[in-house]
Amino acid sequence: MSYDRYLAICRPLRYTSVMNVKLLNSLITYSWMVGFLQPLITHTLILQLDFCGPNVIDHFFCDVAPLLELSCSDRTWVEIEVSIVALFVGLFQMLFIIITYILIFYSIFNMSSKAGKEKALSTCSSHLAVVCTYYGTLIILYLSPARGYSFSLNKMLSFINTMVTPFFNPIIYTMRNQEIRMAFKVLLFYKQNNFSSLRLK
Repeated sequence: MSYDRYLAICRPLRYTSVMNVKLLNSLITYSWMVGFLQPLITHTLILQLDFCGPNVIDHFFCDVAPLLELSCSDRTWVEIEVSIVALFVGLFQMLFIIITYILIFYSIFNMSSKAGKEKALSTCSSHLAVVCTYYGTLIILYLSPARGYSFSLNKMLSFINTMVTPFFNPIIYTMRNQEIRMAFKVLLFYKQNNFSSLRLK
């Protein structure tokens, strides 16, 4: 999405020629391949571990860190692999987003019209808010060492990452829609007037 925003704001005349079906298919294929191959390496290494203690995971889903806590064998290689893969995949994606947004903000601040700046900033702000929430929790969860932090913090960050961010996403994107904002204002106005009339009675 950051590349889409970059093309729309920085290269609007080339948008349709660059963002074609071939590029879209390549981006989709890359996302699916990374999504399947990244956990495959981790799962292969986890299958080599011995689990001889309790079989209850102290988490609300089967995440890597709580699962590794149940292992009674040396899990150093799995922890190193998770950190390296998360670093390369996450850092590559995050750097790509940061670079595109630097170019976008450079282009926005060079715009002459105030209305154009406001429109471009409102286009980017929703995506940037979701990205910051998502990557902030991911960095703390998967790039920090497995030992030395509480599992209650892990659960809270996992909850933010898996539940709050997807819930946050449609709210942010729908609040950008003018009709939905107008309907929301009408609803609030109706509620306030209805509440006031109830108090008068």
